[in-house]
Parts: sequence; structure tokens; C-alpha cells
Amino acid sequence: MRGLTVRWSLVGAPAGVFDELSSYVTDSSHARFTGMEGLSFKTWRARAGEWFEGSYVFESDEARAAFEESFTAGAAESPVSQIVGGPPVLVEACDVVGIAEGGSGFSPHK
Repeated sequence: MRGLTVRWSLVGAPAGVFDELSSYVTDSSHARFTGMEGLSFKTWRARAGEWFEGSYVFESDEARAAFEESFTAGAAESPVSQIVGGPPVLVEACDVVGIAEGGSGFSPHK
């Protein structure tokens, strides 16, 4: 499995940005990635006042490379970059060596 991490800094971001990011994920971003061809799953992670991150797992190198190329071309203008006031500080490919679903199951929202 092929992973990709995209992280934005929230250090010095405007007040209320964490709530705005949460609303963006719920109202827009979740629907954009649900059912996306080549994507196995995506998670959105954050630490208020520190960082916001999209973590992706793709089915193939080709799917990851195509998404990464498309994303990085417009990263500075992406919705998250507009919300936080700057481009990502990290775009990093990785390998995902395993995924386990716990006994509590999976829920797509908070």
C-alpha cells in the first residue's frame, strides 16, 4: 500500500481555524474523497495550534503519483491552504505496512 502525508502548520494561524478546518472536512472534503478511484482511504488528523494533516493510502504507486502530482501543482491554492493562510509544510510519500480494524469498528465521522 502506498501512503502520502500532507501537513500544514497551524502555528500562528488565525483564531477559529481549527473549527473552520473541522467544518471543511465534514461539509466538503469528506465527500470529495469518498469513493475516489485509486484511493483506499484517507484520514484527517490535527493538533490544535500545531498542525493539520491529510493521510492517504492508495492502491498503487501510479495512483499515489497521479494524486501527488495533481495536488502539489495547486497546493498553495488548495482549500486548506486558503483556510490556514499558507501552503503545506510537508508532502511525504511512504509505504503503509499494515492496517487493522479494531473491535469497535470504523466510523467515517467523529
